[in-house]
Amino acid sequence: MSQTARTRPEASEQALSEAYDTALLDLDGVVYAGGNAIAHAVASLGTARSGGLHLAYVTNNALRTPDAVAEHLSELGIPTGADDVITSAQAVARLISEQVPAGARVLVIGGDGLRVALRERGLEPVESADEDPAAVVQGFGGPDLPWGRFAEASYAVARGVPWFASNTDLTIPSARGIAPGNGAAVEVVRIATGAEPQVAGKPLPPMHRETILRTGAKRPLVVGDRLDTDIEGAFNGEVDSLLVLTGVTDGAQLLAAPPQHRPTYVDADLRGLLTGQPEVVEEGDGFRCGGWTAQAGSEHLELAGDGEALDGLRALCAAAWTAAGDGTCELDGGKALARLGL
Repeated sequence: MSQTARTRPEASEQALSEAYDTALLDLDGVVYAGGNAIAHAVASLGTARSGGLHLAYVTNNALRTPDAVAEHLSELGIPTGADDVITSAQAVARLISEQVPAGARVLVIGGDGLRVALRERGLEPVESADEDPAAVVQGFGGPDLPWGRFAEASYAVARGVPWFASNTDLTIPSARGIAPGNGAAVEVVRIATGAEPQVAGKPLPPMHRETILRTGAKRPLVVGDRLDTDIEGAFNGEVDSLLVLTGVTDGAQLLAAPPQHRPTYVDADLRGLLTGQPEVVEEGDGFRCGGWTAQAGSEHLELAGDGEALDGLRALCAAAWTAAGDGTCELDGGKALARLGL
């Protein structure tokens, strides 16, 4: 995929599970939400895997270890080994190890995922700013992370200790809704210190590098629910992407996406791995997909026809992205999306 302004979702005559060698799957909002499997995820992944697609799970959540994530997925009915899991904790640990001496102490603000990843790189996790750390690393610590941990990070960062963050996702999906993510916690330390961390997670290059090093993927497909992490990460890595609508992104956000947030393919859920993708074609002053046509009016995105709602959304994307060019579409698509039930 070239880094040009995408003007429409692309088509695939092959099932995506046959067109790519590795699926780089986000977890929260794609495979599960709040620990429970999302509808159709288990069956779809099982079918894709049995057909030869390598499944790798790539998460910005640094709380759990790869072993713990693999165990959870296996319990859900998705057989997974720790080597199939790549976390932002691993990416940030590699980034730190390239900048501090071997065996250096690192102040950890987060969970076991960070500690295990640091030890894997020969670094020593510590808990206090008074233990002379060579770096501070901050990752998602879960809802029970004590407030005092942010103070501990702030003490060290204010002294000039280099500060790293696994990721800066402001939110994270949960079974009860959208909750604050690691990015919200990073903001606490940023406000207290005025400093800026080095960030490893999606959508930045350290995470993509970690993923390719660990999977050996030659033709990967990034599968995610977030435009600003999963899809932008694929854009930055110049690989294709599939957006599924089971997480935080809704139709309005997709229509308004700037170029770096426009996915190659769009589908409702992980069943999209098992099918081809329909073509969106120019027709008159607009675009057609399936039984729907869409075009950009003077103030609104206009939709006509009927059929599968996703085909209508794909046609609307083409109208919106073409109208926006290299920018963000500002045309109102609310009426059209409501007609699609999106």
